Amino acid sequence: MKILIIQKKMIGDVLATSILFEALKKKYPKSELHYVINSNTYPVVENNPFIDRFLFVTPEIKSSKLKFLNFLKVIKKEEYDIVVDVYSKFTSGLMAAFSGAEMKISQHKSYTSYIYTHTFENKKVPATNAGLAIENRLQLLKPISESLSETIIKPKIYLTDSERALAKERLLNAGINLEQPLFMIGVLGSANTKTYPLPHMAKLIDAIVAKTQGQILFNYIPNQITEAKTIYNFCNKTTKKHILFDVFGESIREFLALTSHCSALIGNEGGAVNMAKALKVPTFTIFSPWIKKEAWNMFENGTTNVSVHLKDEKPELYEGKSLSDMKDDVFALYEAFPPELILPKLEHYLEQF
Repeated sequence: MKILIIQKKMIGDVLATSILFEALKKKYPKSELHYVINSNTYPVVENNPFIDRFLFVTPEIKSSKLKFLNFLKVIKKEEYDIVVDVYSKFTSGLMAAFSGAEMKISQHKSYTSYIYTHTFENKKVPATNAGLAIENRLQLLKPISESLSETIIKPKIYLTDSERALAKERLLNAGINLEQPLFMIGVLGSANTKTYPLPHMAKLIDAIVAKTQGQILFNYIPNQITEAKTIYNFCNKTTKKHILFDVFGESIREFLALTSHCSALIGNEGGAVNMAKALKVPTFTIFSPWIKKEAWNMFENGTTNVSVHLKDEKPELYEGKSLSDMKDDVFALYEAFPPELILPKLEHYLEQF
C-alpha cells in the first residue's frame, strides 16, 4: 500500500500532520508513506522514522507553472493507492487529482470536494484534550481504517544525540546552569496579529524572573532582532541580568536542540509552542484573541501544558462576533488583555519550577 499525504502549510501544521504517518506505519508496517510539504518546514519532521520519502514544494515550484506541472508529473508517476490532502487547497487538490489514486481523502470544501472520494467536515468541539488540530486530522484516516481515527497520537520531533550535545555545550559555554530553571520565551508570534504587545510581554518576563530567578532565552530569528531587542529594553534591570540575549537558535534545528534543554517554553501561540510539546517540554501559551483556542491547545492538562485566551477572561467581548471580526479588532483586543489578567495563572504555573 502506497500513500501520499499532502500538507502544504506552516511548521505547526506539518508537525501536527506527522501523526498520521505514525498511525499508518504502526498498523501497516509494510506500507510506503510519502509526504508533500513546503521545503522550509522539513526541519520539524527530519529523522521521522515513519516517513519513507519527502516531496518538497520549493519556492521555485511555487513561482513557476512549468515546474509545478513537472512536480505533478512526479506525483502521478508514483502510482499512489491513497492520497490524503489535509487542507484541500486548490494546488493540493491538483496534486490529489493528478495522482490517479483510487482513494482520495480530504476535508470538505465546496469548491474542491468533487476531486475526492471521501471528505469530512471539521469537528467544532474536541472530544479529548488532544484538541481539534489532532482530532480533525485523525478522522481523515477513517476510510482506510476506523480504528486509526480513534487512536490519539502526539506529534514528536526527533533530535540526534549530537544535536542535543552541541546545544548543551553551547548553553554551558554561555554560563548557563542547567541545574537551575531555564525558560525559552516565544517573544514574537508569526505575525503582528499573533504577537502579544511587546511592553506587556516584558512585564510577563519580569514576573517569570521575579518568581523563579530563572535564566531566560529569547526565541527569535536574525531579522526579528529589532523587535526582540525592544522587548529586552522594556524589561527591568534585574530581569535583564537573567536574559542571555545572544543565545538563540539560528536555525529551526538549533532552536529545537536548545529548547530540549529548557524547563519550559512560555510565549505566543504558534509553531514554537507545538515544537516544544513535541519535545515533551512544558508550555505556557498566550493565544492571540482571534485564534480559535480549541483548535491548537493540544494536550493541555492544567499543569505542564497551560494556555490563556482573552475569551476565557472576557467572553462578553466575543458575543455576536466572528473570527474575522476578532482579527480586524485584534490590536484593541490585545489591549483588553493586559498582563494583570495573565499573571495569576502564570505565577501558579511557575510554582512547579
